[in-house]
This record gives sequence, C-alpha cells and structure tokens, in this order.
Amino acid sequence: MHEHDPLAATIDIGADRSRAFDVTAPPTAKTAPGAYAVLCGAVLLLTVGLLVYSQTWSFANDEGFHLLAAQLIGEGKRPYLDFFFPQTPLNAYWNAAWMHLFGESWRVTHVVAALAVGGAVMLTGDYVYRRFPDPAWRLAAALTAALCFGLNEVVLTFGTLAQAYGLCLLLIVCAFRCTVAAAERANWPWAAGAGLFASAAAASSLLTAPIAPVLLIWLAWQAPAGRRLPHVLAFCAGAIVPLLPLLWLFAEGPQQVVFNILTYHARYRQVGLTEVGAHNVEVYSAWIDSGHALLLGGLAAAALLLAGPAESCRDWRRQLVLCAALVGALIVHISTAMPTHQRYFVFVVPFLAILAPVGLHALTAAAKRPLVSVAVVGAFLALASAKSLFDQRDDYHWSDAESIAEKINEVTPPDGRLFAEETLYFLTRRAPVSGLEHADAFKLSLPAPMNELLHLMPKEEIARRIHAGEFATVEVCEDDPDHSFPADEVFAESSEFDDCTLYWRYAPGRPPRPAASGAK
Repeated sequence: MHEHDPLAATIDIGADRSRAFDVTAPPTAKTAPGAYAVLCGAVLLLTVGLLVYSQTWSFANDEGFHLLAAQLIGEGKRPYLDFFFPQTPLNAYWNAAWMHLFGESWRVTHVVAALAVGGAVMLTGDYVYRRFPDPAWRLAAALTAALCFGLNEVVLTFGTLAQAYGLCLLLIVCAFRCTVAAAERANWPWAAGAGLFASAAAASSLLTAPIAPVLLIWLAWQAPAGRRLPHVLAFCAGAIVPLLPLLWLFAEGPQQVVFNILTYHARYRQVGLTEVGAHNVEVYSAWIDSGHALLLGGLAAAALLLAGPAESCRDWRRQLVLCAALVGALIVHISTAMPTHQRYFVFVVPFLAILAPVGLHALTAAAKRPLVSVAVVGAFLALASAKSLFDQRDDYHWSDAESIAEKINEVTPPDGRLFAEETLYFLTRRAPVSGLEHADAFKLSLPAPMNELLHLMPKEEIARRIHAGEFATVEVCEDDPDHSFPADEVFAESSEFDDCTLYWRYAPGRPPRPAASGAK
C-alpha cells in the first residue's frame, strides 16, 4: 500500500493488480468508520422514504399488466405462449416469486422494488466513498452520490413500482461494480458476476440492453495483462444464465417470443399513436424543465470538463469514463424508442450520480467545509422532490383502483366475465378472457391465425362481444382509447369513477349469456 497515494486507502493500484480493492471489504481505518456510519444512516433514511412512498402514492397505470403477468405466472401460465406480454420476462417471474411467498398484493412488489432501489443507492454511495481520491471529500462525495440518486424524482416515482425499474437499477449497479472489480483482479468470478447482472437487467427490461456490451468492451480494455480472454469468456458465460428462461420459452414457441420481444416493438408499438416524433422531441427537451436533471447533468458535465487529471488516479479516471460511456449509450438507445418516455431515462441516474460528486468537488474544492456544499445540493433535491409529490396529490392511486375493484366484486357474479383494465383483473383476481391480458394488444389487426397463436383479441371483436352480452361487467374509460367501448345500451346499471364508468346488469331485451367457463 502506497501511503503517499490518497487513492491507496481504498484501492491497491500497485504492481500486483490481483490484490486490488475488495468490494465486499469494510472501509479501512483511514477512511473514518464514523463517517461511513453517517453514509449508512443517510441511505437508511432514503430507503425508509422510498418504502413509505411505495405504500402510499406510488402508482402507474402501466404496472397493471406487470402485476397481472406475475399473477398469471403464479397460476402456471407462461408469457408469450399463453398470453401476450411484450417485455422480457425476468421481472415478471421476480414479482411472481415474491407474491408466492408473501401474497398477491401490489404492496409486496412495491416493498421489494423500494428495497432494490435502496440497495442500489447504498452500492453507489459505498463505491464513491471507497474510491474518491480526496480523503477530505470522501464522505461528502458519497453523500452527494446517494442524494442525487435516492432523491431523484424519477427514481422515486417509478423505481418503487412493480415495473422493472427498481430491480434493473440494482442489477446495473451490481454489474458496474463487478466489472470494476474484475478489471483489478486476476480471478474470473467478478467478470462472470458482471455478465450475470448486466444480462439479468436486460432480461428484465430491454431498455438496459446497452449496459452489457459497454461493460464488456471496457473490461476487455482494462483487464489485467494475460487475463483479457478468460475475463471476456467468464463475462459471456455469466450473461447466458439469466437468459435461460427466455431461451426455454423460445424453444417452446419461437414465433411468439420473437413477436413479443422484437417484432411488436419494431413494427406495432406506435400503431394508433399520432405525432410520435413530436412526442419524442418533447421528451428529449423535458430536462430543461427539471431541476433534478439540470443539477445532475450539470455536475456530471463539470466532472468530465473540469476534473483535474492525476496520474496516481488514472484507474479512477477510467472508471469515470466508463460511467460517461454508459450514460451516452443508454441515452442513445432509449432515445430510439418509438415512443420514448422520460421515465425510461431513469437508468442513467446511477452513473450520473457517480459523476456528480466529482463535478461538485471540481467546482467547490476550495471550500473548507465540503458538507455545506452537500447540504445545499441535498436541500435543493429534497425541495424539488417535495414539489413533485405535492403536484401528485390529486393523482389516481391504488386506493382509487381498490374502490373500483370492490364495486366490481359486489356487482359481478362469481362466474361472470369481466372486461376491465389489467389493474382490476389483478385486484379482483378474476381471470381475463384469453386475449385481454394486455390492453396494448387491442390496437393490433392481424390475421386470425396470428391472433390465435399470439393470444390477441382485436378491438372490433371486443366490441362485438360486449354488445352480444358476453361480459357481466364492463369498465369503460374516456381517457383510454383501448378501454373506450359504447356500453350504455347494453347495461342497465352503471357507476362512475373519475374518468371511468363501470357497467353491469343487462338492459331489458339483452339476456345474459351462459356463465364463462374460464372465469374464476
């Protein structure tokens, strides 16, 4: 260990790189254990906040089909082969496993997602704490990274859902840390772990697909001499493991898997949408109106433009280059989605959060009290998050959906068929008719054999069945074109819930059909 090197307190960058930093080791004595406890306490508070939010305000309409997919998997059904599911499958199986253990509730999945985000924040803050070159700034830098990550409004809003954001944030941070460790070690398990975590993220959401190739290229560049090929092979071997469920499904039904994962997104995702290009331009420029994005992006830019080079910290600088490469690759990839959404860019936050304290240090290094700078940054982020929460005070939440579900169970016979949003199928535990598991499929117009193979039901067929009286209860939403069907003349009773109307009991002259054998 080189005592004159400030980075050597946490990284051995001497001649024997196989003895380099151990990511599982506690901070050394020179990094002030009391300071590390402060970091742990701050992350714990952030995690508690994420948990509270996840159980109160956290909701998104899109998470309904993720929860329904997990519920169907728990009943023995297979994505793609038994129902339409245009996502990679790992997050659905992840949710299904947790609900199998603790019950079919959105609260279970939200707790797991919030804890995953908390873990990702801890791994990010710990990484910066152990590796930041300036010992006087080590705690301040780690706190800055944790706050920029944990208080980010997009992380808060979407990382706590049943969607794949929370799990993927944890997986990509684990992949990053394993890659850095693998570049400093001669043994291969860290490289295998990097491949496993990066591939698992892509198997949960294709939005993270660029992570694996960028990490692999960087690892091949930085691996110890003579170990490049073994590390690359170990990375690739680890990457195969999370793909095994998808490969198994592909072997069972290659046409269905290819359509759900690739063809739908390439050809059909924007069907029925207007001005997709203009929408994407608005998303690209949304950062201008976001205080979080401006602060995080500004500090990251300062890190890349103003941070002074130091030969003793060349490994640290190369890791910052890796962070910048990951940010760039993710932005380019996510920007090509048609349409894209602001929340998709949540995956750049961990790597911007690593760059942010470097930028803050470059801008305020002369400050004798670095924690003051951190307090200013934290206060700004907290106020911006509080404003975001205040703006959501009248939004639709799970409590509203539960009220509709309660009414559905009250007015619908136990064996009656239901047409509703995926969220309500999940809450009422009523099996949707085959083809109604995902509302995005309603807009598709494919030949009848393809509809049968892919388990799709066109909108025209849904309207015909509603008017034929095949559903005991129908939910129609004005602001959702996929759930907008005229049902007034079919049903005699209705109840309004905000923008949605629930219909039940057949109107005179429209006797009910026999009970559906597939209904629960």
